Amino acid sequence: MIARTLPRPRPALWPFIPILAGFVLVAVFAPLIAPHDPDAQNLLGRLKAPGTTARDTFYLLGSDELGRDLLSRIVHGARISLAVAIASVVASGIIGTALGMVAALRGGWTGTIIMRVVDIVLSIPPILLAIITVAVLGPGIVNVVVVLALTRWPRYARVAYGQTLSVVTMPYLRIARFTGAGPVRLLWRHVLPNIIGPIIVVATLEFGLMVLFEAGLSFLGLGVQPPTPSWGSILSTGRNYVSTAWWIATFPGLCLFLLVLSVNVIGDTLRDRVDRGSD
Repeated sequence: MIARTLPRPRPALWPFIPILAGFVLVAVFAPLIAPHDPDAQNLLGRLKAPGTTARDTFYLLGSDELGRDLLSRIVHGARISLAVAIASVVASGIIGTALGMVAALRGGWTGTIIMRVVDIVLSIPPILLAIITVAVLGPGIVNVVVVLALTRWPRYARVAYGQTLSVVTMPYLRIARFTGAGPVRLLWRHVLPNIIGPIIVVATLEFGLMVLFEAGLSFLGLGVQPPTPSWGSILSTGRNYVSTAWWIATFPGLCLFLLVLSVNVIGDTLRDRVDRGSD
């Protein structure tokens, strides 16, 4: 009797693509969508509940402790979160993929040293490594991108290393070597196109983690610095007013939840399709 493997149930994909696309559009057109200046203070309108008006200013999602419009700060915070996540994913992906391919293609001591460094970095909790690094470099958007790229590149290196090992034995790669193709041409023209699928899947899953890491660092005061709005810094402020102004922490937390959930579901779907394609 042959046992059948039931397909793993997956959530419907269609609701999450519009959610992710909506966040991207909000981030791109933040200056046009935000109803007010995110940094404009109105002390007479501080801690106003959602749907109230103070000094001719309507607060759809309420105001914070300085009377700043929460909706405007969330909209501009989406731009910061997505920009940091995209930049860190691209940087870590380029570094990790390049090192992973070089380690697999060269082998020997080069490959051993690269992969041992990967093991060392992966053995350290990523958020702890990020906190230590940003504490040394200092807070700021650029430093946050550098820190996230330096802490997450080993994930790409491992995937690129394993995928490249399965490609280097292919006949077309041997033919390319015999025709005089150098290492750079081999990696760029023959190896990378054949391993880019799994790398994209990793990048999609890492994107959600980058958003969470940026929010966590900003929550701790080590990321984006005030008055620049960030979901993490808004959450950090909102924790002090949970009992009196619940909306300050609730709405950015909900946005963070929806964005990460959408990216993870899309990433899981891509991974399943890539796995089926490789079977």
